[in-house]
Amino acid sequence: MDRRKLLAAAGGLAFVGGVSLQTRAWGANRFSGYPFALGVASGDPWPDGFVLWTRLAPQPLEPHGGMPLAVVPVRWEVAEDERFGRIVQAGETHARPELAHSVHVEVEGLQPFRHYWYRFLVEGAEASPVGRVRTAPARGQTPDRMRMAVAGCQALYHGWFDAYRHMSRDADLDVVFHYGDYIYEGGASHGAGRYDIRDASGAVVDGRTHVGGEIYSLDDYRRRYAQYQSDPDLQAAQAAFAFISSFDDHEVDNDWASAYDQDGTPPEVFALRRQAAMQAWYEHMPVRRSQFPRLGEVTMYRRLDYGGLMRMHVLDTRSYRDDQLCVRSGQKNCRTGGEAEATILGQPQEAWLNQGLRNDAVWNLIAQQVFIMPLKGVNAQGQALPAFNDKWDGYPASRRRLVQTISDLKLTNVVFSGGDAHMHAVGSVPLRDDEPDGPSVGAEFLCSSITSNGDGALRSPNVARFLDADNPHLALCNDLRGYQTYDITAREWRTDVMVMDQVQKSGGQISRIASFALAPDSPELHRV
Repeated sequence: MDRRKLLAAAGGLAFVGGVSLQTRAWGANRFSGYPFALGVASGDPWPDGFVLWTRLAPQPLEPHGGMPLAVVPVRWEVAEDERFGRIVQAGETHARPELAHSVHVEVEGLQPFRHYWYRFLVEGAEASPVGRVRTAPARGQTPDRMRMAVAGCQALYHGWFDAYRHMSRDADLDVVFHYGDYIYEGGASHGAGRYDIRDASGAVVDGRTHVGGEIYSLDDYRRRYAQYQSDPDLQAAQAAFAFISSFDDHEVDNDWASAYDQDGTPPEVFALRRQAAMQAWYEHMPVRRSQFPRLGEVTMYRRLDYGGLMRMHVLDTRSYRDDQLCVRSGQKNCRTGGEAEATILGQPQEAWLNQGLRNDAVWNLIAQQVFIMPLKGVNAQGQALPAFNDKWDGYPASRRRLVQTISDLKLTNVVFSGGDAHMHAVGSVPLRDDEPDGPSVGAEFLCSSITSNGDGALRSPNVARFLDADNPHLALCNDLRGYQTYDITAREWRTDVMVMDQVQKSGGQISRIASFALAPDSPELHRV
């Protein structure tokens, strides 16, 4: 096998940029700092392997991460033990300047549903941190149990990532679904004065302020990811478990929808920003070649199977949706989102999901970004609020088609997961919007933010608009930060709602505030 084929088999992107491996060659001992300052990560586990990720960035906030514009050979190793006494896979790939010196390795040929350890090595530098990852169960295998965490919405300038530190210590977790808002696009002054961030002594600190202004260019997005990934607690969680990564709005711009941003930018101009954002997302996430950006587009939606126990459908509710014009200030001919043709998924993705729901798995997890259940809201005076148009409430025709498909297939094992709203919410997705206390097609677990909106509270105006309205299908709604965990067996799905006591001051503690369960033969939700 020649060198180029060997690198491709090992997971290298030798075709990217059309650059010969002999050009702009790397010379050892040129690093200005530790090249693995952004840590390591793994993602998208399959029964025989997973994706490994790192990015060489000895000076993360400097241009090009402090790297020279050269192609750098990177060795990777996968072992059956933490000490790397039994290395089962190894190879070499290349970190390229065209991809911010990020590395994506797709490892294959491993055993199903077991833990492995991995690391990266570069000549002239210390080895990377060691990561741990577990493969998925084999096709047809139904494990006794698997555990998943769900997290997202991690505004750096709203608090500390202590929740990730607690998550990283949960040795029983198998995988993490990150629903999006991994970064936020605002500038250093965005939200200034709203959230004081304090150290353990109570002193106000400024080290979590965004570097630079609002981000638009590829270099801007790369630096923002580097700032977030420099956080040690986030690094700890990413090294501890595989992440299944999606994106929501803030990876590009708040409330963006397909070709449109929130500011009325001409679509052909916004496309340039979106192209830069999507490339940076790929460069910094442990995702497969199938998510590689092509002509500014990323096919993020995908499917992962956990043997016969669970099929996970990861959706993209941003890239293909119709514009939610009612939330655009100054727009004329405002649409409500209720037109029969309005879509949040787009026809190809919708057809893909409908086909994928035809399976024999014990559970179907629809993992996406935003509230799917219909919700009524009221203001402090008890007056009805407009529809929650950035969520599935802005696209009721899409929701009707999805719940009808679930009903037609007679599925009783569907669970919906998401986030975005900076609140924990648990409830049922009704078959009919106008009968919220009628038949249900599945349970929804909406996960709160890691930090976004600061410390939060059990009750705030953010959640009171739903708690005070007529929402009989809503079983829990609070404004606390944290994450959720799913314990999944063939007999029961259990969700634990984990909340932080504080995020604006370091040292916050995690606790379980509520638990819910359901069985695969009924969508009825129970508090336990």
